[in-house]
Amino acid sequence: MLGQLAGGVSGSVPEGAVEARSARMYAERPVREVLELAGRIGESMLSLGAAAAEVTDAIRRVCRAFDLECQVDLTFTSILIAHDGSEQSPGVTVLRVVAAPAADYDRLANVVLLADAMTARSAPIMTVTEAAPEDETQIRDELHRRLGDAHRELDRIMTTRRTYRRGIITALLSIMAAAVAVLLGGGVVSMLLAAATTAIIDSASRALSALKLPVFFLQLAGAAIATTVAVLISILSPYVPADLSALPPALVVASGIVVLLAGASLVGAADDALNGFPVTASGRLVEVLLLTIGIVVGIGGVLDLARRLGVSLILIDLPVSLWPVAAQIVGAAVASAAWAMASYASFRTACFAGATGALAFTVFALATGGGAAPAAASALAALIIGFVAEALAPRLRIPAIILTICGIVPLLPGLAIYRGMLALVNGDDGAAGFELLLQASLTGLALAAGVTLGEILARRSGVSHRVLLPGYIRRSRRTLTTKAARPRTTTSE
Repeated sequence: MLGQLAGGVSGSVPEGAVEARSARMYAERPVREVLELAGRIGESMLSLGAAAAEVTDAIRRVCRAFDLECQVDLTFTSILIAHDGSEQSPGVTVLRVVAAPAADYDRLANVVLLADAMTARSAPIMTVTEAAPEDETQIRDELHRRLGDAHRELDRIMTTRRTYRRGIITALLSIMAAAVAVLLGGGVVSMLLAAATTAIIDSASRALSALKLPVFFLQLAGAAIATTVAVLISILSPYVPADLSALPPALVVASGIVVLLAGASLVGAADDALNGFPVTASGRLVEVLLLTIGIVVGIGGVLDLARRLGVSLILIDLPVSLWPVAAQIVGAAVASAAWAMASYASFRTACFAGATGALAFTVFALATGGGAAPAAASALAALIIGFVAEALAPRLRIPAIILTICGIVPLLPGLAIYRGMLALVNGDDGAAGFELLLQASLTGLALAAGVTLGEILARRSGVSHRVLLPGYIRRSRRTLTTKAARPRTTTSE
């Protein structure tokens, strides 16, 4: 058995000596079929939002389940899998082009479970030996059965109907915005207005998506809508009896921004960069920057237009929170769970994601209450949820990245971005605006670095290991090897 290859992207430094060529003889067609299955599983995971390290590990484990070693070269848009071959058998290479990422946590979890079920069997059947022709035929028949069943199961996962209808997704995002308003100290009216604004943003994004516009313009339009609502609040404030401080425009905008920021996978970019996948990390980081710049441009454009039209825009300090800390922790749990379900996670997964968000906000509140800076408190909270997610995800049968991305939702710096852009557009204090935007950037980096460090510590400490519940293994074996237990018949020539 060949040792484990030190993979990664092109140009990465191997951890050990360069691998020797395989001394075994393999038939080209079975090898290609195994690599194609592993490539499809990796392509599905990467397109659904998995980290590069998890995708590479899944590909190698699937290949090893058939006693086959491979090299994996993974980037943001493609996966290359190669088997070197030997003097008696040719090398085989398979290339898969990855579609644009679209988060679907329910499908991602099912693909990961499929990969785990494929590797749960310990008997390798890939090697071509000097066995009798009828034995070799039986081995290849079982190989084709396993591969065929796995391909059909993967097809079923990727083509099955989504967990929730589009209208439910809009409602979930509105609930998420209302929960974020609670975290920022808003009252019931602020919650309702944030929810209604987010529903409008999601409906507009859906309409623009039908025109095949890039995501950058969807983010720009969403931020512009949220800022327009804030401007309208400022215009109508003299005509309503309520004080403007009871409904701060910044809170409405910040709630909408958090919803838009939740789709930017900064955690995935940091995870890829720190785990030796710089090309994939660069692609994710460029995507995150484009999404964030779209938000900033949307906010700045509307604020500048309002200023030119003579609309008075002032930055009102948010009032002291109307809610106790316990209610804000519940709001954090609701925000994380709502985002998980809006990304098509199952209700069970959303409950665990909500618990992770509540834990993150609790740690953040304790740290800031103790005098820690927001970025430092965010980093500490992210480190803890990264450790907990990596330790518990295999036991819960949930990819760790789902728990971490959803867990940091209550800590995203939506308010700092809006306040910074408002200060820049007004021109009263440009230094303060840049300081707020820098604070938002540091918070985002602290969240990403904290999550990744927590995951690394969990792996190094040994608390993270792959655990599959027996029930799923039994069901998967029945699905993937339905005919394997039947008596084999020898083909007569």
